[in-house]
This record gives sequence, structure tokens and C-alpha cells, in this order.
Amino acid sequence: MEQNPYIPITMKLIKNLCETEDKLVNTFTLEFLSKEDEENFKYMPGQFAELSAYGHGEAPFGIATSPTEPGIIKFSVAKVGCVSNALHLMEEGTMVGVRGPMGNYYPMETFKGKNLVIIGGGFAFTTLRSMAVYMLDEKHRADYGDITVIYGARNPGLLLYKEELAAWEANPNINLITTIDRPADGWNKHVGFIPTVVGEVAPSAVDTYAVVCGPPVMIKYTLPVLEKLGFTPEQIYTSLEMRMKCGLGICGRCNIGPKYVCKDGPVFSMAELKELPSEY
Repeated sequence: MEQNPYIPITMKLIKNLCETEDKLVNTFTLEFLSKEDEENFKYMPGQFAELSAYGHGEAPFGIATSPTEPGIIKFSVAKVGCVSNALHLMEEGTMVGVRGPMGNYYPMETFKGKNLVIIGGGFAFTTLRSMAVYMLDEKHRADYGDITVIYGARNPGLLLYKEELAAWEANPNINLITTIDRPADGWNKHVGFIPTVVGEVAPSAVDTYAVVCGPPVMIKYTLPVLEKLGFTPEQIYTSLEMRMKCGLGICGRCNIGPKYVCKDGPVFSMAELKELPSEY
């Protein structure tokens, strides 16, 4: 029987990990309670789900895990409101509601045979992490060309997934470039805003797709750099998070012209966005 999209499945919070030094972003690892629930929750990198903190409400968050990581799903959530605050305070073992997966996803079939440049900023790196892990999996790595990840935050303490980033630095299958906005003690990697660093490392646009996700101002100033490097609007994808509420295109809160971010997105090519009103 098809899952009712309005009814969440129940999952167990098995890990509540603080990711950042300002204690504003936690990663929640949720465990499926049944094999049936796991088999019904088929998703791809770029999709999101609605998380319910029982008694407090629900809110949409991008899925940080890859479908190649069985048994669990992860969400990295910034503490900004009622639901996210309740999630941050949860003890491991607490039950959480999950509705999804929702929305579209990164066009992994289109990306096959091409190089990828993944550009992320701050805690918006979640679904980009999902995509990178998916492509690095031994079942999929041969399907894609060179993988370059450019990831930045204001300071080292605000970078997510620090242990994984360290592993990627030593992995010959991926080229990781990390940057922070200003110099910091002990930091010997790139320093500068992401658009500047993208221009400095100058990834080739030949047979390459770029995926950008981060604060709106970062995306705004990164896109012209990519265009200068020769990327066309068809070669650039981004993920939007605009006022989503129901996740099903019913409430009408996240529309951009005729499109709904929750249903028609959240992943769009820049060619698609250029045809829409500049509300995003």
C-alpha cells in the first residue's frame, strides 16, 4: 500500500551530534524502525523531508545522507525556530516523525560521464554531501568524471562533517578545496570568500556541471564567476529553500511564478530559473 504523504513514519534518533563551535548546527542520525519503512523511503541526493518534533510541529530539511548509506537518514539542522530548537534538545532514543522523501533531486543520470564541481557554503552543504557520497560509492564512482568540492564557512569551527572532510582530503577520488572568510590561527588552506576561491582555482567548464548551494548572497556572486569560466546556465544547478511548509505543493507558500519549490524543485538549473520571476 502506498504511504499516505500526510502521515509521517516514526524513526528513532540514535545520534544527536553538535557540528559547529557556535552550537547552532546539529546533525541528527535517524534509524528506521522497520525494513518496510526503509524500503518505502526511496530517495536520491537533493531531496528533502519534513521532520516532526512531536508536540512542536514539523519543518522541511534537506537529506544529508546518500541512499548508499542503508538503515539511516541524517539531517543537519540549524537552530532557528520552534521545531529546530526542539530537535536540538532531543535526547538520543527519542522518536521523531519523518514525511518524505519530497521534491526532485540532482540529475545524477544527466551528470554521468561528466566532471562535477560542487560548491557549498555553511550549513547548506547537506544535500551536496549526499551527492558527493553517492558518487564516491564504489557502485557509482566509475559513472562520473573528476569530482571537485569547494566548501567554505566563516571560520574553521563552522565547517560541517569535519572528520569526513579530512578523509576526503586523503582520498584520490575527490579534490577537496576548503576555505574560510578570514585568516585564523592554525589554518593553512584557502582564505577568501567562495566566489573568489572559485575564480582562483578556475575549474574547467569543459564536460563539467557545477552544483551550487549556500546562502543567497554566496550564490549571487558565485554565478557570474562560473559564467566567466564558461559555464552555461544549462551546466549550473542549485537547490532552493524558500518558505516551504507542506512539502506537497498544496499550501502555496513556496511558489516562484508557476513553480513550487517543494514540488517542482528544490533542484533547478539556472536555465530554468532564468525563465522565472526573480523572487528567489
